[in-house]
Amino acid sequence: MPLLDLFWTMLIFFLWFAWIMVVFTVLVDIFRNHQMGGFAKALWVFFVIVLPLLGVLIYLIANGDDMARRGLEEAQRRDQAARAYIQDAAGVSTADELQKLGQLHSDGLLTEAEFASQKARLLA
Repeated sequence: MPLLDLFWTMLIFFLWFAWIMVVFTVLVDIFRNHQMGGFAKALWVFFVIVLPLLGVLIYLIANGDDMARRGLEEAQRRDQAARAYIQDAAGVSTADELQKLGQLHSDGLLTEAEFASQKARLLA
């Protein structure tokens, strides 16, 4: 197999794999969208399956910003859940953190504004 054929084969495989990932991302986002009704979801899924290139491109144009927002919200929710799990598994309580924060403030290592912001973050 000549080197150029290998290059083109790898490029086409990569593009095919990227296309499959985009289609699955769009399909997942269709079902993640809570603002869209069931009938609209069914139409989008039908459109993406029957005319994949056109359906995916139109969906990305119409819902790209909302898709990014939903992805960011999902990532933040997972991050918050992971942090809560790690904090729970580590056995560090909010009271311990507040005590350490108060000690840093009384030692003069934290300003009043820093202390207030960190305390609000811990209590949120």
